[in-house]
Amino acid sequence: MSRIFNFYAGPATLPETILTEAAKELVDFKDAGMSIMEASHRSKAYDDVHSQAILDIRNLYNVPDNFNILFLQGGASSQFFMIPMNLFGDGDAADYINTGAWTEKAIKEAQILGKNINIIASAKDTNFDRIPRDYKITNNAKYLYITSNNTIAGTQYHSFPETNGVPLVIDASSDIFSYQIDWKNIGILFAGAQKNAGPAGVTIVIIRKDLCETKNDSIPTMLRYSTHADKNSLFNTPPVFNIYMVGLNLKWLKSIGGIQAIQEQNQKKASMIYDVIDGSDGYYKGHAQKNSRSLMNITFNLKSPELETEFVAGSIKQNLIGLKGHRSVGGIRASIYNAMPVEGCEKLVDFMKNFMKNN
Repeated sequence: MSRIFNFYAGPATLPETILTEAAKELVDFKDAGMSIMEASHRSKAYDDVHSQAILDIRNLYNVPDNFNILFLQGGASSQFFMIPMNLFGDGDAADYINTGAWTEKAIKEAQILGKNINIIASAKDTNFDRIPRDYKITNNAKYLYITSNNTIAGTQYHSFPETNGVPLVIDASSDIFSYQIDWKNIGILFAGAQKNAGPAGVTIVIIRKDLCETKNDSIPTMLRYSTHADKNSLFNTPPVFNIYMVGLNLKWLKSIGGIQAIQEQNQKKASMIYDVIDGSDGYYKGHAQKNSRSLMNITFNLKSPELETEFVAGSIKQNLIGLKGHRSVGGIRASIYNAMPVEGCEKLVDFMKNFMKNN
């Protein structure tokens, strides 16, 4: 089989090696006589998978001991309401920096709950083409919420805000495990797995232990972080196969040199494409301002919608799929997450150069 290069924003491409390994073990997991999908979440077979995945996250990401690593369900969007439900007390407020659609969804969920939300900075006035730099954290803020990478607009934080002790809450759904981070100010970092960590169906939540201590009886049991922290994410049946796939992805990440190696590769891949955009004399025009450009989602426009339609149609013929931009930005979007090989970006670069030459 000849594999295509998948530039969709998510679910994203996965390393071919882990797909091959999963296929090999699908029917008979490590001579157990059954698939890992059939294994009880209380069994030794699955316990090894679960524990190893948590250990690999902690080691690869340098997660401090005072953080819990949880595997939850309901998608990353469920964190939009779980966070304010668990972190707010009476009279509390929280700050949000609005960098795009996903932050706006999080703000909406907190407001539905009646929480006091302060939007202390926003890039909405320029269609989210930048990361705001000018903001002031509210005196009584319980936490500061950001989205580290914005898939639709193609912007990304390259350094996190200084919070002066206020817990930083990060939606890292589209750039988790793509660079090493400093945990100094972080209270919660969460991500849906389906872009950089594995298949859709499991959400990784890395949360400071003191923020797990909510015992508020008004919060449904399944929506309390303490419930899942106390039971090591085994309070109910977890998405066993998805966590197994996350584990294989972490194993692959270790095999290629870990976070530092993938960060360097991501920078190389993005630079190749941005160089074509910057050297095109305006034929390709990037949406994101240069100091806010994402290494995960590269967004750009051509001179007309008709030309963009032709670009997408031509790319599909070259086995480059998923390049049509989101409707709110239009144009083209190349999502080049961790598992996108350098070869895929090289082929895209060649196509961009040839398209510009021939059109």
